[in-house]
Amino acid sequence: MTADLPPWAFAAALAGLPFMGWERLTALLAEAEGDPGAAWQRVVAGRAGAAWAKAAASVSPEGVATAHSAAGVAVHLHGDDSYPEGLAGDHEAPPVLFTRGSLSALDEGIPRVAMIGTRRCSGYGRDVAREFGRELAAAGVCVVSGLAIGIDGASHEGALAAAPAGARPVAVVGSGLDVVYPRRHASLWRAVAESGLIVSEAPLGARPEQWRFPARNRIIAALSHVLVVVESHPAGGSQHTVRSAEQRGVPVMAVPGPIRSHASAGTNRLLSEGCAPACDVDDVLVALALETAGAPAGSRRLDLRPPPEAADAAVLAALGWEAVSLEEVLVRTGLAPGRVAVALAHLEQDGWARGTAGWWERVGAQ
Repeated sequence: MTADLPPWAFAAALAGLPFMGWERLTALLAEAEGDPGAAWQRVVAGRAGAAWAKAAASVSPEGVATAHSAAGVAVHLHGDDSYPEGLAGDHEAPPVLFTRGSLSALDEGIPRVAMIGTRRCSGYGRDVAREFGRELAAAGVCVVSGLAIGIDGASHEGALAAAPAGARPVAVVGSGLDVVYPRRHASLWRAVAESGLIVSEAPLGARPEQWRFPARNRIIAALSHVLVVVESHPAGGSQHTVRSAEQRGVPVMAVPGPIRSHASAGTNRLLSEGCAPACDVDDVLVALALETAGAPAGSRRLDLRPPPEAADAAVLAALGWEAVSLEEVLVRTGLAPGRVAVALAHLEQDGWARGTAGWWERVGAQ
């Protein structure tokens, strides 16, 4: 009996209707005062349009619920206790979310870095993505990406290489969790699901339609504390994700690339527009530490160093990985000499900076 079904069964059935994106599903649920069962009845009765009523006539919410339970796919309604905290407060949070794997990969105490880039990447980009993914995971950072070919897949390959001690990877995909796309990544999908978590806002059976991927990109941005673009063409999905990150105040970093490489044209443009460079993993770890320094008490840090005080963060950001003079730090920060001296003393005491004969430089993650 449909009356005995959990609310998520109706939400999953609604999400599977043709062209049912998150905006339309959110609107349907709002019209039904947040009740997925009532929203389903409105659709079946034709109150949401004849096309959806016709499509719903061939869908059984009971069958949808049975299929997801049998496949080991968990379904989370926005507002439920099981819904990931890191996504619940987003202004474009999916009304219903489908996951396979361990939700603990998204525990709020774990720092998350999204790694994105072009499918048509170079060998250089692929190598950098694997290296960053491996070293970030080894440092306790959850690597979030999209499981696409190119940079996405290489990032997750690197993160998995840090197992079993590394942080669990998270993938956000643009199809149902039973529809592997691209097919060549079938083994990578299994590995990520077994080691970490795969997330989708599409129910079982949903095909990887083109419109799903720009929508998917906003979830990648919303789940990240820092976004790293490894290689990107001037236009495409990576730029959509960058815009989503900027809307959410998520810092965007870019890996510099050869000026004659079209695959790096987008990332080099981001650098020219003011994005911070990610020349190595330490650059990302420092940006992540600064971003999460004000996180709620109990959040996990990258290492044993206490996060820089807010008043010291500007001075740390002004330091480079090569020795810089005190005078140059004063110029970069515009702060008074006394204030800079106090900040440097704090940063050195806590292990964030090293001073030698009047020259200063950052210290990598411990």
